[in-house]
Amino acid sequence: MVVFSSLTSVESIKSVCVFSVRGSDGTSLLRGPPESSKQTNCVCVTFSRDGTFFGWCNGHSVSVVRSSDGSIVSTFDLPKTALLEFSPLNKILITWQPYNKSQDSSHSDANLQLWELQSGQLIKALYQKKVDSWCPRWSEDEKLSVRSVNNELHFYENNDFNTIANKLHMQKVSNFALSPGGQPSKVAVYVPGSKGAPSFVRLYQYPVFGGSSAALANKSFFKADKVTMQWNKKASAVLVMASTEVDKTGASYYGEQTLHYLAVNGETALVQLPKNGPIYDVVWSPNSSEFCVVYGFMPAKATIFNLKCDPVFDFGTGPRNAAYYSPQGHILVLAGFGNLRGQMEVWDVKKYKQVAKPQAPDATHFSWSPDGEYVVTATCSPRLRVSNGYKIWHYTGSVVHKWEMPSGSELWEVLWQPFPDSCFPERPVKYQATPSDLGTTQALPTQVYRPPALRHLPATASSKLHEEEPPQNMRPGVLWEKSLSKSALKNQRKREAKKAAKQELKPEPGPPLEPATITNSQSEPTSGDPETDKKIKNLKKKLKAIEELREQQVSGKVLQKNQVTEILEDMMASSVLLFGR
Repeated sequence: MVVFSSLTSVESIKSVCVFSVRGSDGTSLLRGPPESSKQTNCVCVTFSRDGTFFGWCNGHSVSVVRSSDGSIVSTFDLPKTALLEFSPLNKILITWQPYNKSQDSSHSDANLQLWELQSGQLIKALYQKKVDSWCPRWSEDEKLSVRSVNNELHFYENNDFNTIANKLHMQKVSNFALSPGGQPSKVAVYVPGSKGAPSFVRLYQYPVFGGSSAALANKSFFKADKVTMQWNKKASAVLVMASTEVDKTGASYYGEQTLHYLAVNGETALVQLPKNGPIYDVVWSPNSSEFCVVYGFMPAKATIFNLKCDPVFDFGTGPRNAAYYSPQGHILVLAGFGNLRGQMEVWDVKKYKQVAKPQAPDATHFSWSPDGEYVVTATCSPRLRVSNGYKIWHYTGSVVHKWEMPSGSELWEVLWQPFPDSCFPERPVKYQATPSDLGTTQALPTQVYRPPALRHLPATASSKLHEEEPPQNMRPGVLWEKSLSKSALKNQRKREAKKAAKQELKPEPGPPLEPATITNSQSEPTSGDPETDKKIKNLKKKLKAIEELREQQVSGKVLQKNQVTEILEDMMASSVLLFGR
């Protein structure tokens, strides 16, 4: 069974959000301090898209209840069910169990079943061997659904699964993505390359599939073993990340990745990333007008691009491998989970100002609450089998609730109850941490390792382990100084002041003060000996270079060791030229 209880004293969560926790001790829907009672283990759980219903399978049957009060809606005798899903309007429950063909039988039972939710009647039983893309995709109005069958796409209309309304057959369709929203529906299809031919992705608008001009957009590329495709919310463009399992150059263990952009108006582009290395994450903003990419060898960069694939804002470098927009799109969290230490950066993406920098060590899961005010981080099994538990944070970094699993117990999954987008409007971003009895976990400043022989010496710029890049606004004509460190800002202002001083001195008329500054070869005196004149000319060049280095040293710039050596060597060479020793 599933137990309903309360989660926390925070009124926002308490009044609107249900939280699902699944583990070895059972499954609960929570709203206040969890009640310790043992429940039946669940194989899988899921919410409907609007959060109205909650379904689970406990290894004996499949049950669907209303999220508001826990009342039973339907029960199905399906003990082997491993995956559950609801159609967008909650008319159909989809169940899947692993495909199994018995040795003493020439056929097996259909393992993908579509059920009418309210009546519990079976609509259609289908065969689906692969778990990838196991569930049919629906448009939001349920007027169109599509599934992949034997390298072609089958389209059904108005939930009539006894009649295939249309087919899209190509060379070998291995992946597809149906656009969000209602009609007209669009579909992105991926065909892998073979025999030297490139892979390609094409966009179509249902039901126009035939003819050479049927495709809305087409993008071909090499180096692709698989792709992931993401539509933006307005269904105007799709991002395609192509990846290979092995990097033949040997530069990365993660293979190679490239990011491509396709729009329904026919525009296509390769997204140019200024730092080499893997692409860790790609995510669309809910406003559909920009997207964020986390990429590059560690410390990784994170950049926001517009629909022209031009960079808008660069967050610099840091220990990160994931990005998460709030449901309203006004806050972005950059995080480093998995093999990183769980550092999170919370950004106001309208002002490009950092809000908080909390840390969640050993986190394996992150998700936003529907109201865009809270996030949950969790340590789940089987990724980590120790220290399982979860924390609920306000985005300003305050921990408002935490739960640690008892010794010997495991946490498997945590889920927020979904809500329609219109339920929670965007709220002003707060910069002051919300008061909490549990406090906050701000990331401590990290120090670069220094060998024992150098620890008694003052730190220098050359002792940094990585070259750090500060955030910068990439919009033309915008000067970004807010997130620069004090030292970086000081050095930048020195360079600008020096450049301005040079510009002011440049137009000033007047005779040169020293022979070394004379650049007009016609006005230079000659000795009559061409060889001597050549030596004098080279000497003047060296004196001028030495003078420029001295000016930089006086202005406060720290010269490199080789530059100081160069000054001494040039002075010795000059004395040899002048005095012959």
